[in-house]
Amino acid sequence: MSKLPAINTVTIEEATERLIDYRGKTPPKTTSGVRLVTAKVVKGGQIHEEPAEFIAADFYDEWMRRGLPQQYDVLITTEAPLGEVAVLRSSERIALAQRIILLRAKPGFVDPLFLFYALQSDFGQGELRARASGTTVLGIKQSELRQARIPIFPFPVQRRIAGILTAYDELIENSQRRIRLLEDMARALYREWFVHFRFPGHDGSSPSGRGKGEGAKPIPRLPSALGDIPQGWEVTTLDKVTTKIGSGATPRGGKGAYKTEGISLIRSMNIYDYEFELADLAFIDDEQAAQLDNVTVQARDVLLNITGASVCRCSMVPSHLLPARVNQHVAIVRADTRRMDPFYLLDTINNDHNKEKLLNLAQGGATREALTKETICNFPILLPPRDLLTRYGQVAGAMHTQRETLALRIQNLRRTRDLLLPRLLSAGEFKHSLPKT
Repeated sequence: MSKLPAINTVTIEEATERLIDYRGKTPPKTTSGVRLVTAKVVKGGQIHEEPAEFIAADFYDEWMRRGLPQQYDVLITTEAPLGEVAVLRSSERIALAQRIILLRAKPGFVDPLFLFYALQSDFGQGELRARASGTTVLGIKQSELRQARIPIFPFPVQRRIAGILTAYDELIENSQRRIRLLEDMARALYREWFVHFRFPGHDGSSPSGRGKGEGAKPIPRLPSALGDIPQGWEVTTLDKVTTKIGSGATPRGGKGAYKTEGISLIRSMNIYDYEFELADLAFIDDEQAAQLDNVTVQARDVLLNITGASVCRCSMVPSHLLPARVNQHVAIVRADTRRMDPFYLLDTINNDHNKEKLLNLAQGGATREALTKETICNFPILLPPRDLLTRYGQVAGAMHTQRETLALRIQNLRRTRDLLLPRLLSAGEFKHSLPKT
């Protein structure tokens, strides 16, 4: 068998002109100001928006005195987790937290986007793991990181490889922007109808918008436990409008028994408000799933994180990931469709005011906050008339379907990009993978 040609490599120290490391220091945090990028938000080649942390704008220059980030600098996590990578695609100011190292590619020698992709390759990740230390949590020292190697090609080839992969990432980002726009539209519609009570027909006009009838008057408001609400509406609790509220468990064998394919196991790390993170999705086999048959996820179930730093995040699992189960950190909240629309239920829990109330009700456990089943069951919500719920469900449901379609497109683009990455960075294959010019 003929041997594949060896891959030319360079060390990270040789590939970069600057390495900025803020480990060992924790800045004072504020509620607004300059975004603080932590290891928690660098995942899957991106900087996620949540959890959002900040430092004061007037403290920025003092904190970042080791060096200021620039556009196309590469960020890499050094511990918990090790080896997550992102690239700064804009010149927006950011601050760096612990467990993040900034790498600046050497101009004319290493293309910064190529460096970003090379670090994500199997070769690059293997180099990081080989130089890491630790048993429970892997971490890498700066001195070892500098000696980790990446594949290297002539500079024009690097740029062509980076251009191909970047095209996929730009399509992914475009779809993500459209998803965020749909989420903003859903939130705005909910506030308009169910917070400000400017729903169709609120002013006495026909709900179809065809104008007021003779003598029509605005719908009066009456006092309730949640303040003044339109006549004909009621205040109820979640247990009165749901058929299931309950969480799951970790299958026997624990995390070490998870599979690479099979039935989806939804965990708290998968759930963001309206969004679903696929990067850390776990799978279980039929035997493990049978242990969790009482927490089988159905289409349009609302999934609510009930413990930890992400408590109260809420979403629906994409339908293409069903069948699925949930573990003990996630609660299924299933709408009783005779009284409740599932999209209204999702948007009600994700409403800022209700989210704040739920967070205040989360009980501090030994190490983290948690929502109990009793708290969720007794949580008060506003119940509009059935015809208005139906109309809202039609509009919000159409937005949800569009989000799902875009999310599936993102998944397919990522899969294609991830299949291309090792081919493009392989010394034996990259020439055949690059388009001819």
